[in-house]
Amino acid sequence: MSRGGRISYHLVDAFTEVPGGGNRVALVLDARGLTTEEMQQVAAKLGQPQAAFVTHWEGATFEVRFFAANGEVEFSGHAAVALAVALSGEIEPPNSLRKLYLRTIGESLLVEVADRRAMVQSPSPRFRDPPSWRALQEVIEVMGANERYIHRGLPYGITFTGLWTLFMPLVAPGLVDALEPDMEQLAKLSDALEVATIHAYAPYGPRRFYARTFAPALGIPEDPVTGSPNAALGALLARAGVVPRWEGEVSLSVTQGHRMGGPGQVEVRVSYGPAGNILGVFIGGTAVIAEHGVIELGGSPN
Repeated sequence: MSRGGRISYHLVDAFTEVPGGGNRVALVLDARGLTTEEMQQVAAKLGQPQAAFVTHWEGATFEVRFFAANGEVEFSGHAAVALAVALSGEIEPPNSLRKLYLRTIGESLLVEVADRRAMVQSPSPRFRDPPSWRALQEVIEVMGANERYIHRGLPYGITFTGLWTLFMPLVAPGLVDALEPDMEQLAKLSDALEVATIHAYAPYGPRRFYARTFAPALGIPEDPVTGSPNAALGALLARAGVVPRWEGEVSLSVTQGHRMGGPGQVEVRVSYGPAGNILGVFIGGTAVIAEHGVIELGGSPN
């Protein structure tokens, strides 16, 4: 089914309280009747690397589809946080706590939102065998570094919470900022390893990390402040025992975006079962609406 006419949109910056910071995403809160092709057209015309569309809702459950530059993805963390904050403002005063559910193409995710801050459940973590050390060396060299940058006490590996991500632990935040990847080669390596993003991270305090995310395979050279890879990072650290499992629930903080001039903060929460198994991962932070307007299908934003 196709719906012509005027489409209202919002541009929202996630993981920040300041317009222009964090990570910007295009949102269409009423995409009922839009075809996949029309959603891709709207996303392209709004000119953002990622976009989210609410295609149906009933009560506090919202069906959502996420798009990156090269097509549809199962989940986008920063888009989900931005969407939850925008929806809470549409539903009722933003300072009241509310629980929502986002039904994605993969699963239904719980959201807790209040006062322009949302905590979004990520898709269930999945893990693959880590790449060989030789493959890891090849990746780090394409990123403009060498194996001496790698932190030997933190886990590397491939984890999924919406996107398959390769994690590269580095010794210090300054080394993360020093990376200058060859994006064409990194896209080829990403395809070969069957991952969507490369997430370089380093510790800078107790349960605090600094990171950069490269996603040339998705048509995004560098993503400023990311949700899904940081959820997967929390799952990877928890699985490796870097954060203690006996606490029941552990909170981490990841800082991103400084290198791109739009710093943001991502909160990650990992909950455990009695046996130490991971029950769930939540990501969250603040979001602010930077712009809203109307776009004509086949036209330009107004």
